[in-house]
Amino acid sequence: MRLLHPSRRGFIAGAGALAGSSALLRPDMLWAQSLGDQQLRTVGLSVTVQERILNDFKEASGVRAVSGRADIFPNTQTELLAGSTAYDCWETIGERLPAMIFTNTIAPIPTAGLSNWGNIREMFTDTDPRMAPEAQISGQIWADADQTQLWMVPTVFNFDSIGYRPDLVDAEEANTWTALFDEKFKGKTGLNVDPLIAFGQAILAMNSLGLLDVPNPGNPSVSDIDEAARFLISKKRDGQFRALWGDFGELVNLLASGEMILADAWQPAVMAVKAQGVPCSYAVPKEGYRGWSIGISMIASSPNPDAVKAYADFWLSGPPAITVSEQGYYSPTTNIRDVMDPDRYGFWYEGKPWVGASERGINEGDLRDGGSLEERAAHVTYWHQWPDEYDHLMMRWDEFLSA
Repeated sequence: MRLLHPSRRGFIAGAGALAGSSALLRPDMLWAQSLGDQQLRTVGLSVTVQERILNDFKEASGVRAVSGRADIFPNTQTELLAGSTAYDCWETIGERLPAMIFTNTIAPIPTAGLSNWGNIREMFTDTDPRMAPEAQISGQIWADADQTQLWMVPTVFNFDSIGYRPDLVDAEEANTWTALFDEKFKGKTGLNVDPLIAFGQAILAMNSLGLLDVPNPGNPSVSDIDEAARFLISKKRDGQFRALWGDFGELVNLLASGEMILADAWQPAVMAVKAQGVPCSYAVPKEGYRGWSIGISMIASSPNPDAVKAYADFWLSGPPAITVSEQGYYSPTTNIRDVMDPDRYGFWYEGKPWVGASERGINEGDLRDGGSLEERAAHVTYWHQWPDEYDHLMMRWDEFLSA
């Protein structure tokens, strides 16, 4: 396994550019020392920073105080790189680790202090031979080659695709990244405002159209970025996109209203549209999915390191991940199988039919789009990563926004 060796370029200057109870604990989760003198101050997306989970952690761990703040990754990264000491941990995404490692903003977390690490899924420890190590999550989170320390303890992951209205778009037409740029759907497609996402998807489509041949769309060369920028700018000027969306609610509303009929999307957004009684599906793109993982990184200046380790271990215990699993995300620990309702686990993880009463637009006998976790994982083309040519990519993205 190759470790991540970040470079200085683009990290600080570009940081802001992107947009229960104690019964939850098994005996082997009881921490060696009292945490009564510790507190936990965390920040991250509202996906994981949830009051219920924080309250359960406080009760289970015995920490003195717990607080959480929801904010998007670019804002928090800018704040932390500016020297903020307001948090003990950042619930970040793997692609943003290099900036934090290079600046010594985060400190490694030893796996020896995580009683639940033994049940982590193999994709976080093993290298997928289809991709370079740094192009997948197992090559991004480790602080040492022996895999004894983590820059980020994974808590949630997923594989992203295209959300579409099956009543307005044929599934065969939607199951390709080229659909977002197809003139047939001009004015009805949506693109995420995050440039690392948008460029990767444009490159996936251009590869499929024979316009480029980029093995890793997450780390394009200067010339590849230039070609993708020209492609994106031409599509924007032609009126291809209904919206450049950045907000979850905005995405849901545009798909539900039919103003957008195709958009790069998070699967929970598709579920939210279905919950309104509006048909919505998640494509299985022939070019493959984009993979990503969120996890807990310990702020180096934190006076509460034991609370951070306990919080990471709590997420891996299983119960905290039930809610996010039923929204359409995945838990990186197999412990989720032991605590989740078997029928729900079968639907969300094993590709089995939905059992029971209809819920949020899911009806008896329905299958999760894309199939089981194993099927979807085998169809991942690349994981999010911090590109080598980040500065150049951002320059061309600004040109796209201004076009």
